[in-house]
Amino acid sequence: MTAVRVPGLPRIEDGRLVSTSPATGVEVGRFPVATPADVRDAVEAARTAGQWWTGLGCTGRRERLLRWRALLAQRIEELAELIHTEGGKPVADAVVEILTAIEHIDWAARNARRVLGPRRVRSRLILAEFTGHLEYQPYGVVGVIGPWNYPVLTPVGSAAYAMAAGNAVVLKPSEYTPTVGQWLVDSLAEVVPEQPVLTALHGLGEVGAQLCRSGVDKVAFTGSPATARKVMAACAESLTPVLLEAGGKDAMIVDTDADLDAAAEACVWGGLTNAGQSCIGIERVYVVEPVFDAFLDRLVERAGRLTVGPHDADLGPITMPGQLDVIRRHIDDALARGGRAVLGGADAVTPPYVRPTVLVDVPEDAAAVREETFGPTLTVSRVRDADEAVARANALPYGLGGAVFGKRRAVAIARRLRSGMASVNSALTFAGMSTLPFGGVGDSGFGRIHGEDGLREFARSKSITRRRARSLLPSMTFDRNSADVARLVKVAKTLYGR
Repeated sequence: MTAVRVPGLPRIEDGRLVSTSPATGVEVGRFPVATPADVRDAVEAARTAGQWWTGLGCTGRRERLLRWRALLAQRIEELAELIHTEGGKPVADAVVEILTAIEHIDWAARNARRVLGPRRVRSRLILAEFTGHLEYQPYGVVGVIGPWNYPVLTPVGSAAYAMAAGNAVVLKPSEYTPTVGQWLVDSLAEVVPEQPVLTALHGLGEVGAQLCRSGVDKVAFTGSPATARKVMAACAESLTPVLLEAGGKDAMIVDTDADLDAAAEACVWGGLTNAGQSCIGIERVYVVEPVFDAFLDRLVERAGRLTVGPHDADLGPITMPGQLDVIRRHIDDALARGGRAVLGGADAVTPPYVRPTVLVDVPEDAAAVREETFGPTLTVSRVRDADEAVARANALPYGLGGAVFGKRRAVAIARRLRSGMASVNSALTFAGMSTLPFGGVGDSGFGRIHGEDGLREFARSKSITRRRARSLLPSMTFDRNSADVARLVKVAKTLYGR
């Protein structure tokens, strides 16, 4: 019996990974599946390349990264079309993704020297005879395991910062978007032809596991919490440090003094862009009682306008065919538990597409509330006040991002969200702000990309002290005497005893 080929589902043929469009099933690319020897060779080559790259200094790296940024900007249409073909993302959304990635490359390249350059650190009286110096040194080789839903922005969010910090990068793109990953590698090679500073390894999950055990100096992973745990366990064998971005179940809170039109517009964007396939996508909405009905009307009206399809539509296909079963299960479970579909519903799943679905009256223990759906669905719940909204938003183990709409208390509410990020009177904007760190807490992972924290994430801090005078209060020496110890006691009491 001939096996049925599912559009978008990657497959291995004759040792090659074959990528197809989730919308049409047409082949987009095929790449040799990396063997364990290939992984070792890639890391060894990257280590040599990394030494050369580090030796360029901040100025040399900045010049080359800015050339890469320029190339991406010049070919933005080409790359956007490739993202659309391989992953199904609408071209307009792909353009936004690429533009955001370009901004991150630009910021990392321009700010690496300021953030990571050596600097003098003030000493304190107890060690006044020493000067302190702090510098940041690259790890060497960083392994990046990227996702399929943002195949440019997310890998670049790690790779650009790692390279700006002086590291070489070995990228394992998602098996659903290997062609996009290879395009990124090839584009950098055009402007940095001297050494393989960025290389790609293709294959299924076992290739990622091999990369974790290959001797890389750090691993940056984006994906599900379940896979994040496997990555962390593999890296623990060699005490390889990890950065994990492990998904979310982000909430939006709408307070009584919110601009409801703006809140509804942002909710539709935050929850349904990329067909809901965003780790920071809004999946739960908690609306304070007095404005619930008015907000819901606006939300349904705006979401109902969205078009779904393969070309020039607002929402494209679901990239991972298996995710359709998850979305269908969440909708069916919500309805079986007494929830109502005020838009979409049980028949919204028409593979490979899912029409926008808005669910109300869904119990908090339903799968649609507690599990990451990763589809164009929203659960909207009525709450008594902002305190109840915060309590419900924080009830899950996830903690990636979130949003708050309101005026008087909005920032205070955002601070109370158990999340690594939050936006006030907008949605998802923290992802595009290159000056801010990106990352979560709890089941959403740990570590940060983007911003100054993102640069430091890919460098080891190195502390150096240097003697500049003889010790007036000798303490760290066996040559101290009882009078020295008495003076130390007196100083301690004088400085810290009040």
